[in-house]
Amino acid sequence: MLTIVKNWINRYLGQEEVVLLVLLLLVALVAMATLGQVLAPVLAALVIAFLMQGMVQRLKSWKVPHWLAVSIACLVLVGTIVGLFLVVLPIIWRQSVRLFAELPNMIDQGQELLLLLPERYPRLVTAEQIDELFNTLGSELGTVGQTLLTFSLTNLPILAGLLIYAVVVPILVFFFLKDSDKLIRWCVSFLPSERPMLRQIWHEMNDQVANYVRGKVIEIGIVAVVSYAAFLLLGVNYALLLAVAVGLSVLIPYIGAAVVTIPVAAIGLFQWGWSSEFFYLMLAYGVIQLLDGNVLVPLLFSEAVNLHPVAIILAVLFFGGIWGFWGVFFAIPLATLLKAIINAWPTADHQAEWQARESAELDSDEQQQS
Repeated sequence: MLTIVKNWINRYLGQEEVVLLVLLLLVALVAMATLGQVLAPVLAALVIAFLMQGMVQRLKSWKVPHWLAVSIACLVLVGTIVGLFLVVLPIIWRQSVRLFAELPNMIDQGQELLLLLPERYPRLVTAEQIDELFNTLGSELGTVGQTLLTFSLTNLPILAGLLIYAVVVPILVFFFLKDSDKLIRWCVSFLPSERPMLRQIWHEMNDQVANYVRGKVIEIGIVAVVSYAAFLLLGVNYALLLAVAVGLSVLIPYIGAAVVTIPVAAIGLFQWGWSSEFFYLMLAYGVIQLLDGNVLVPLLFSEAVNLHPVAIILAVLFFGGIWGFWGVFFAIPLATLLKAIINAWPTADHQAEWQARESAELDSDEQQQS
């Protein structure tokens, strides 16, 4: 038994960079579990800096100096934050308050519609079941209202913290973009000089993660803007609130679109009933979802993430349950990272491939220097 365990350790944990990778993963998990709230602004700044690195590189390709490119990117970031706080968030808050105030009337209308079902299908549903359902729903809404009131009165420090993040994060993003090369060299200095497995993981992850994260942000923006324009054109109530929900729904593949369909259809039904306007709304929403899945996604995500749909859903549920919004947002990159680690984990078949790739990269670097 000891011989089997020893052979297994020598086979899978017998290299320096393998042990280092395991330690890095363990340290990252412990840090996220224990210091997640403290490190939140730093992690948010890293994500934003990663997103804006493409803008900096594009500006530098136009012969813009590095310091000026970084300054322009940070000004765009600050302008976006100011616009969100002064324009978008107040409108969303007002529409949310108005929607919550009108929910009792919507529930009454829905109850009247559903009470027609026992008359038509008495064997499937009864009036008592519908009354019990809506009584439960009413009590849950009362709990939500009390929670919102408690939040508004007792969680002012959280709002103050958000304002602090709005100041700290752009400063961190500026220095991450300005000194990105120095920071990367400093981090790499702690790694072994020969690191074929880490190189393979990096090469497999770099293009996919960059393409996914930036493409996902662009997809959210485009879907939200197009949805807002369509809802305004149709005269839908709570247009901005619904548009933001539709935009954020693309974060959760296969599930988000189905879930957001419920509030879109409910608000349209309570506003117009079974009329032509309601069917125009659902047609427009269906066209937006169709174009997003069949046109926008293939254009934005040129490097496909080769994961099975079941793996994607499990990753969304798992990482979302651990880290909330950021876990949902990075569920697919994290799943891709796990897949890359599994594919790159050392076996006898990988040694020759790694050595050949390492020598080819060294030869390429020498040719570039010469």
